[in-house]
Amino acid sequence: MTAKPKLLVTRRLPPAVTDRLMKEFDAVPNADDRILSPDEIIAGAQGKDALLVTPADKVNAALIERLPASIKMIATFSVGHEHIDLAAAKQRGLPVSNTPDVLTDATADIALLLMLGAARRAYEGERAVRDATWKSWSTTYMLGVHMTGKRLGFFGMGRIGQAVARRARAFSMTIHYSNRKRLPADLEQGATFHADTEAMLPHCDFLSINAPGGADTYHWFNAERIAMLPDGAVVVNTSRGGLVDDTALIAALKSGKLFAAGLDVFENEPNLNPAYRELPNVFLLPHLGSATIETRNAMGFKALDNLAAFFAGKPLLDPVG
Repeated sequence: MTAKPKLLVTRRLPPAVTDRLMKEFDAVPNADDRILSPDEIIAGAQGKDALLVTPADKVNAALIERLPASIKMIATFSVGHEHIDLAAAKQRGLPVSNTPDVLTDATADIALLLMLGAARRAYEGERAVRDATWKSWSTTYMLGVHMTGKRLGFFGMGRIGQAVARRARAFSMTIHYSNRKRLPADLEQGATFHADTEAMLPHCDFLSINAPGGADTYHWFNAERIAMLPDGAVVVNTSRGGLVDDTALIAALKSGKLFAAGLDVFENEPNLNPAYRELPNVFLLPHLGSATIETRNAMGFKALDNLAAFFAGKPLLDPVG
């Protein structure tokens, strides 16, 4: 009988995924679910055939160079892959897979939650109820802003951006977007395309950030672009924290240039800029975009599908790079 491929699994996986993992592979799950240091990854990789990593693991060139020769593939439990140095992996001859498509709806739902939470001051309202500072109804108490009928702009209009737009149309929002290339008419669904991102920003009462992370988009949302938005705009980010210049966003929230923000991702998370915690007009979530049972199971199964395909001598289902 053929021996099962040996895996280093860097984090604890959902129970259903773990059950399949243990049936099909020779792996020891990370029961403590703590982030492994580079030295621990290298030690754990000895004698293993592949790595199953997560965005919390920084698989940079230095780590890839130190991997034992037995490692033949890297699978990541994520769509994003900026935590993996793809050039270094290619140089070592290590194919990399990710988990696209299966988290689109869950992340789009979170984007709508962030929009509503930020626009309707949900954090302040929930806190007032819990802290017993809510004393009576008033015609001017905790007024938010309407989503219905407003203009919603997208920086990035891939699968998730399109899914958010479909939901936003139920609020009669007018859709604008800027993307690397214009969508076909059947996907555009009447949205207005802006080849120049800066030309789109003045048309955004709400802005949804949905572009990939990386050097090309690092701190894209900066003071200059914030100034181009209408006064009182609402901004949400479900992409990657590095797209936002925290200092600029915090200043705009304090000054009132922006009415509110909704953030599910942060630069250097979970060590976010502490000033966010002091602002009442920012709705914060701890990177919950894909955090549903159904989605995390699907992500795990997709990672295992790619590993199974590789060790069966078949092409990867979701190759990266």
